[in-house]
Amino acid sequence: MDASLPTQDPVIIFEDVSIAFDENKVLDRLSFTLWHGQTKALFGVAGTGKTLVLKLAMGLIKPDSGRIIVLGQEVSSMREHDLFALRRRIGMIFQESALFDSLNVDDNVSFRMREEHVAPEECERRVREALHFVELEHTMNLYPSELSGGMRRRVAIARAIVNNPELLLYDSPTAGLDPMTSTTIVELLVKQRDVNKTSALLVTHRLQDAFTMATHRFIPAQNKMVEVPRGSDWDSKTSFLILKDGQKLFEGSAAEIATSDDPYIREYLTP
Repeated sequence: MDASLPTQDPVIIFEDVSIAFDENKVLDRLSFTLWHGQTKALFGVAGTGKTLVLKLAMGLIKPDSGRIIVLGQEVSSMREHDLFALRRRIGMIFQESALFDSLNVDDNVSFRMREEHVAPEECERRVREALHFVELEHTMNLYPSELSGGMRRRVAIARAIVNNPELLLYDSPTAGLDPMTSTTIVELLVKQRDVNKTSALLVTHRLQDAFTMATHRFIPAQNKMVEVPRGSDWDSKTSFLILKDGQKLFEGSAAEIATSDDPYIREYLTP
């Protein structure tokens, strides 16, 4: 085995996964691996199955063929009842935040815990901890309508991490946000990766987001994200996966994608 590869068990394995809708094959023998503590960024034009990959990883949809193993369990063959326990170990951040408009921030973030009858004192402690992580402790009693778009995304991240998930699935978390707010969100993703060592699949249309994650680290002592010098492992915590026509066109590091001569890939690198 390559000594540069992680030694932990994979968090996600897609093995020759195919799925079609109305005879339209969306994924065609897709295979990839996500390792512990890493983030894999998924790219591709609309309709290439990026969000579908997240749904398959959650077990919300079954593939027509192939195997999907998440956190050591084969979700492609699990019963719905058994999937509930697995999903408690996964956090999901939707593109539009998907907060409950009728609930304040406190109740939004604690919603799953209250459904599981976690003690009120424990709920409050964990909610405050999650909101402190995203720097929104002061919003506990506010409602989604009183928050900016960026603040709603940060609350959604707090809700996703409040149960200390082993895996996070991000569906375009910076879509529709201005550049400054997008940077704030990306910094939180880097912080979650580096402080809590959480593995993640990131669907995004913004190549810059993934490059920022690949070239930066969160330094707790400084409480900020800083750029790191390029070296042998400068982007080892973030890899790139590009889909085209339902298949894997590219999988590799930021350094590899930056030097690729593939015309399709070069389109992504052109501002």
